[in-house]
Amino acid sequence: MLLRHRTVVFFLLVVLSVCEGVTFGPICRGNPSNTRRGYDSWGAGNYGAKRGTRVHKGLDIECADGSEVIAPFDVTLAGRLTVYSNPSQEQTRINMGINLRGQGLCFKFFYVRPDRDSGTVRKGERIGTMLPMQSTYPGITSHVHVQMCDTSDPTPHF
Repeated sequence: MLLRHRTVVFFLLVVLSVCEGVTFGPICRGNPSNTRRGYDSWGAGNYGAKRGTRVHKGLDIECADGSEVIAPFDVTLAGRLTVYSNPSQEQTRINMGINLRGQGLCFKFFYVRPDRDSGTVRKGERIGTMLPMQSTYPGITSHVHVQMCDTSDPTPHF
């Protein structure tokens, strides 16, 4: 029993070590260094930024409207997602994204029209297209919102 417990603990430590060392490659053509959205008239793009009474649970990576969104490493596409549960008419234009898994991580890209919603994509290959954020939030820095499935801070991976 003790040997089995030690094996499980060892396995969990290996998995945690692998995930901690994961760094995202570029996620948007035209932004090879994954420049983060700073502060604009709509707020800030860092994890934990205030959103009225809410807290921002992701990290915003700059991406021009219509740009190609690419895999930051080899990933499995795990289904489309809906960003807003009750979108305004304007928000319906950007109300989609994709669930992803890879390198021991589970994460989501918001404001992306995925080319497909299942299968695998190799690092640097196209996942989809950045949606028209400027027509929804004029003056915002267009961006892909990267959110971990467990809503932990993705910043250490960038």
